[in-house]
Amino acid sequence: MNGTPLPLPEGDWIRGISIRQPYAACILAGAKTVENRPTAWRRGWVLLHTSKTIDQPALRIPRVARTVGGRALVTGAVVGIARIADCHQDPEGQPACSPWAHPGAWHLVLADVTALPLPVPARGQIVPWKPTQTLLERVFQQVPGFRP
Repeated sequence: MNGTPLPLPEGDWIRGISIRQPYAACILAGAKTVENRPTAWRRGWVLLHTSKTIDQPALRIPRVARTVGGRALVTGAVVGIARIADCHQDPEGQPACSPWAHPGAWHLVLADVTALPLPVPARGQIVPWKPTQTLLERVFQQVPGFRP
């Protein structure tokens, strides 16, 4: 092997997901493994993007406050990579799959979460969005050993 990184896959293999802070910080910390959405998402890789706004009331939720601690709440940037391992709704009347799961929402179960060393400024959307090739290059330059 000559030390040259293998090329990333071509095509539609990764999407972006925009998440408000402090919830993105909780995901990167490994505490929040479920992201709530109004509709189902496909399994696969996602860039973890932080929205431009911070949910200030959420900072008063004990579970969130303990998890965030002194972490910086970066906004408007890709801060990590994760894999959606499952997408489901909890059956009515059954216990939630996670303390982070909202009743009635679709639960994106996140695995293989990797924080980027440096945030990459970017614009996102609430729906799954397709990252540009330039954004992917800037993100994966920071994690050269990543392979889906």
